[in-house]
Amino acid sequence: MTTDTDTDQGLDGEFLERHVRASSAASGPYALDIDPRRAGWLHSALRVLDLPPGGTHTLDSGDSEWIVLPLSGGCTVHTQGEIFELLGRESVFSSVTDFAYVPRDAHAQIASGAGGRFALAGAKCERQLPARYGSAPEVPVELRGSGNCSRQVNNFAAADTFDCDRLIAVEVLTPGGNWSSYPPHKHDEDHPGVESELEEIYYFEIEGDGLGYHRVSPSRPGGTDVLAEVRTGDTVLIPDGWHGPSIAAPGRTMYYLNVMAGPGETRQWLIRDHPDHGWIRDTWPGQAVDPRLPVYRAPRPDDRPDTDEETHR
Repeated sequence: MTTDTDTDQGLDGEFLERHVRASSAASGPYALDIDPRRAGWLHSALRVLDLPPGGTHTLDSGDSEWIVLPLSGGCTVHTQGEIFELLGRESVFSSVTDFAYVPRDAHAQIASGAGGRFALAGAKCERQLPARYGSAPEVPVELRGSGNCSRQVNNFAAADTFDCDRLIAVEVLTPGGNWSSYPPHKHDEDHPGVESELEEIYYFEIEGDGLGYHRVSPSRPGGTDVLAEVRTGDTVLIPDGWHGPSIAAPGRTMYYLNVMAGPGETRQWLIRDHPDHGWIRDTWPGQAVDPRLPVYRAPRPDDRPDTDEETHR
């Protein structure tokens, strides 16, 4: 087993780490820039943009669709003749956030009066869908698992909650001491109705500058094999393999953003559990969900302040 820094050969001949440490994949204005070429695959992308107070950034979407997701702070997104004001949030540990969808073949300007940190989750796609606003109160918050496998999933762009062409993206919060992405599972083959082929990115933030651990074990000879100690800003790239668990150290909540896309004609998240560990699901009905969950709920629609009628929500 290769621990911590398993590598693979990218499409351009470069060798890429599957565990990407914070700041090691910075590029231009981005604190993190994972595109398909750098990842050595074909579809999924993730950028993290830090804007100072009054800062602006122009995004050319190219052949990909993008979601602008505030990690901390708020911003305004201008695209396709629309203006989306994102109220954002203090941090990924404080609340669900609103977001904006930017279609392929579009230009977008992202501006932040107070500054902030923003994830740009992307996927190469074929269709140009309309630019849209995603409301925080409409984000389904799911409690998954039970006992020390309990975690919270913010399904803001899951396959069945928000329309995209290829992109699937969710947020997961795991209380300290718990295991998530468990049982280990995979989605690296196309088996209709059973498993969908999806490349996946895990972007981590750990409460209080703590740490966690993430495991990817091979699902095929020579496949991805990673055991990584992860900290805020770290990323794990998963082209294949059984992924999980993601383990949160006691006393520190773990957050990760999952970005997925693949070649399938139908946008869906179908997984296959590891045969040695799938039994754990059968124990969940007899246990309570961790009482620390939810970390937070989506706000009620009437929690939002009044806004200018000309600003699209």
